[in-house]
Amino acid sequence: MKRVLVTGSLGYLGSVLTGYLAECGFDCVGYDTGFFKGSVLYPPPPTRTVFRDARNLTEADLKNVDVVVHLAGISNDPVGKLDAARVYDPTRVYSLTIARLCKRLGVKFIFASSCSVYGLGEDEFLAETSATHPQTFYSLNKLQIEEDLALISDKEFSPMALRFATVFGPSPRIRFDVVVNMLTGMAVANGTIVLNSNGLSWRPNLHILDACEAIRRAIELDYRQGELLILNVGADKNNLQVIEIAHIIQRAVPGCELKFLVDNPELDKEGLIRDRKIKSGGDTRTYKVSFDRIKQVLPEFECKWNVEQGVRNMATLLKELPLSVEIFKSRGFYRLQQLEYLHANGYLSDELFWRKPVEQL
Repeated sequence: MKRVLVTGSLGYLGSVLTGYLAECGFDCVGYDTGFFKGSVLYPPPPTRTVFRDARNLTEADLKNVDVVVHLAGISNDPVGKLDAARVYDPTRVYSLTIARLCKRLGVKFIFASSCSVYGLGEDEFLAETSATHPQTFYSLNKLQIEEDLALISDKEFSPMALRFATVFGPSPRIRFDVVVNMLTGMAVANGTIVLNSNGLSWRPNLHILDACEAIRRAIELDYRQGELLILNVGADKNNLQVIEIAHIIQRAVPGCELKFLVDNPELDKEGLIRDRKIKSGGDTRTYKVSFDRIKQVLPEFECKWNVEQGVRNMATLLKELPLSVEIFKSRGFYRLQQLEYLHANGYLSDELFWRKPVEQL
């Protein structure tokens, strides 16, 4: 039985992945610093968790570990008034440190990257060899970590970078700050979908269970080519414009209205919907992605979920909870707002280390 260590195990994807891998027969342990420990929509599956910052992992943590799945990182814009380098540079440093530990100990290393590294793409479908144009510090950080991994790859160490499409779908620690989840949550909780842009930008989308299955297949792959393997993870059918996603959700949640934030700024008094990267209703981040290579490298992997199926499933779950407006707007389901709150209230230092304990986040 392979032993898998997952960093960032109490995040959105990690909270589903650890249980998924355990069900698949892996001996799985999660490591997490706990920023979102209490941000729970429904009970998570029982999994072993070590509360430790990824910056503090040592050789001892990797003893008897076969694979590290590295999810830990910062998922949004820089926190508050902190300089972007101060937020993202440590992520790059500890990712490389963990990768080097894995190389020294003969541990397989799988890095959760992002299709957002492409940033801009007109009508072409972008492949792993296409030019990258990251539009955010988050995307640039992912690309920099990939570059670092490529530099330490050799015949003894063959890491993998999975460039995930935008993940959506239910999780015990759901994110309502990603497009499909946000719009579905709005429709269920409030009967209104509010777009923070004109909706014309393209996004590749990936159901959270398909993301977990891709990681499982990557763990099982015997890859020893001596260089970083980069794979786009998703399906061509899930490349959609944001406005198309909104219409899919309208069909899944009959009666919900579609509005635009630029015309209705009063609909976002809490600042949860607006995106600091969108100016004058336009979003420069628009790209369609090709997923041909993953079909060749992982032929047994196939996305089982399309956006319409995923939206219907998630809408049903959110109605059954039920999801109220108050719960939908809870700070813990929005990465940037949660981290800004913890930092502004003295729980986190400027380096995002814990300064004082938190009983319930």
